[in-house]
Formats: sequence, structure tokens, C-alpha cells
Amino acid sequence: MHNREEKLAAFGRLLDIMDALREKCPWNAEQTMCSIRRLTEEEVYELSDAIQKGEPSSISKEIGDLMYHMVFYARIGQEEGEFDIADCIDKVCEKMIFRHPHVFGDSAGKPVSAKEIADTWELVKAKEKGGNKTVLEGIPEAMPALLKALAMQEKARGCGFDWEQREDVWDKVAEEMGEVREACSEGSPEHMQEEFGDLLFAVLNASRLYGVDPEAALNGTCTKFRRRFTYLEEQTLKKGRKFSDMTLSEMDAIWDEAKAKGL
Repeated sequence: MHNREEKLAAFGRLLDIMDALREKCPWNAEQTMCSIRRLTEEEVYELSDAIQKGEPSSISKEIGDLMYHMVFYARIGQEEGEFDIADCIDKVCEKMIFRHPHVFGDSAGKPVSAKEIADTWELVKAKEKGGNKTVLEGIPEAMPALLKALAMQEKARGCGFDWEQREDVWDKVAEEMGEVREACSEGSPEHMQEEFGDLLFAVLNASRLYGVDPEAALNGTCTKFRRRFTYLEEQTLKKGRKFSDMTLSEMDAIWDEAKAKGL
């Protein structure tokens, strides 16, 4: 592992490379914050994928790619006379110091549990100068709905707005399931959409309360479905059949074969 001086030198090298690219590379020179935003989103997903796969070398690479993007934005901000990389780093340092009084403040050194920190996190943030006016304001509207719902639930929990006993959530899930069935019987598209949303929100709440990452859980199910459906497709082709010529029962039989094989 590298020492502190080597780490600082590596970061300085990245800044030098960014300066050179903005000044001498036509493609890099014409980029704006808006033009690289989508690329940044892609890099975030690539990092997430590497973390889920547990591949240290890939994680390291993707962190580097994402850090390059952060330096890119800071360089553009510097050119526009708005901010530079030091401003960005100083702001996050000040924020982390303020939000961790048990490490940097008057209560430093006093015993505190991870749960106590999590339970008061949003209350501490609410006292922060220049912070969001409301607890949920900082959650981006463009955030994927599943992640947005989970973020909202976590922030509400940080303010004490949560189930007293996690088992109580199942009554809510059952209630929302009943409302979905009722809405479907009525046939109103708007009402069905609303109630399905409420049901999904309740199920996400349950997964959170039981310590299950819903994104990872759903992704695992998608991966499993891909394996089994691919098996179904392969076996259908081997039999010289087409999906359009098969009954649902015949497809289910092959699907069960895939499950029996552990796919």
C-alpha cells in the first residue's frame, strides 16, 4: 500500500493530466458538465457492478474512472470561475466534521454505537448551515424509483419516523396488497398505478427493516430469471420447437427442469 505522500502525489498527477487534456485534447476541451453527466452515471453503475461481483481490481479501476470524472467537473468549474477542486474537498471535509461530533466535536471520545449515529443522522444534518431546507429535499427527482424510495425511507428513519417493531410492517404490506386487488377489480389505470406504487413502497420498507438490500435482492432475482429463461430457450431450440408452438404447461415443465438443476 502507498504512504500518504505517494497518495497525494498520485492525486496531483491526476490534476496535471486533467489540465493537459483540457488544454491540448480537442475532445476533452469541448466537454461540458452536461455532456459528461451521462458518462458519469454509467461509471457509477460500473463501480456498483464491480462491488457486487467482489472484484478488487475492477473496483479499483472503476473508482479511478469515477474520480477522473469528479476532477473533470472541478476543472470545468474552475474555468468558469465558480469553484475548483479545493473548494469541493473543503466543503465535504467541513460537512463530515460537522456531522460527526462524536469524532471531531465536543463529544469526541465518548462511547457511541453505529445504531445511535444512524438514528440521529438526519437530525444532525438538519442543524447544518446551508443544508437542505427539508429532510427529503436532497433526494434527486431523477434518481431511479427503487433507490429513491429507499433513500426516503432511510431519511425518515433518521428522524425517528419508522416502525417501532419491524414485524408490524407486514400488516401494511397485507393492507396494500388488498388495495391493489381492489383497484384491479375496479379497472381504473390511475388507481391501479397508485396502489401498485404503494405496495412496492411497503415491500421496500419491509426489506429495509429486515436488513435486505432491495436492489441486490431484485438484481439477484433478475440474474436467476435470465439463467432459467436462457435454459428454456436453449431446450426449446434443441427440441426443434418455437415458443409460439408451445403451451404454457410445456414451458413450465422445462422451467422446472432449470430449477431442479439449480439454475
